Amino acid sequence: MRRIEMFKQAMNEKRALKVISGINNIDLERVEMIVSSAIEAKATAIDVAAKQEVLELSQRLISESNSDIMLMASSIVPMELAEAVNIYNVDAIELGNFESLYREGLSMTSSQVISLVEETLSLIQEHRSEILFSVTIPGMLPISEQISLARKLEEMHIDLIQTEGYVSEMNTELEGSRLWLNRAELTISNTLELSRNIELPIMTASNINTMTAPFAFAAGASVIGCGSCINRLESKISMLGVISNLMEIANRNGMMMSVLRDSKMVSSIEMTSLV
Repeated sequence: MRRIEMFKQAMNEKRALKVISGINNIDLERVEMIVSSAIEAKATAIDVAAKQEVLELSQRLISESNSDIMLMASSIVPMELAEAVNIYNVDAIELGNFESLYREGLSMTSSQVISLVEETLSLIQEHRSEILFSVTIPGMLPISEQISLARKLEEMHIDLIQTEGYVSEMNTELEGSRLWLNRAELTISNTLELSRNIELPIMTASNINTMTAPFAFAAGASVIGCGSCINRLESKISMLGVISNLMEIANRNGMMMSVLRDSKMVSSIEMTSLV
């Protein structure tokens, strides 16, 4: 089974974990530690910057370990995403996230996202059917606009959307753990509202960790994207421990969803037999 098909199966069963190396992380030593930890802990996917050295390193690590982990490349530049697909044969691409723009005082509108998606699609059309395409929904947009954008992306046959928790840098009342919890709360609430209004699978990201992951799944996430809780660690042993715990949470959710589906199926059969 291809790596992308294994990811889709985990996504459909709501037990997928994407480890995020970082859209701006080009420190090859750190990248190697994160990617190799994700591989050894059997994460479902690894998301790395769409940069030549990073992609070559990640592909080599996956190949040498004969891993089933799905490789995703992230960028907000369509040409970089296209090169990741057309040259480096990644399994998936992510347009986003947009936090680096926010830190520079910039914003991202729905129309800008659609324009970037259209440009990316035009550059990868030869391989579009072979890869998974995920798009980040800007967390700074009002939820009504997030829903509208997600519906447009659904019409464009995007495979997956990713949420983010945006907190204005102007909000000086939030700092430390309060800022961290607020961002997690926002991305989870965005997941909940989006899951009620669209059919696309949702990947919940922004401060998702072993504490907040269960809430993300409960809100309707099919995938959790975890970066900061792993990237801030200094040892591979620590990274392995956190990723393994996250995988345990994801697998537990998949088992619970399977039980719920089976119970609904049994109830449906019972009702049919009574008619």
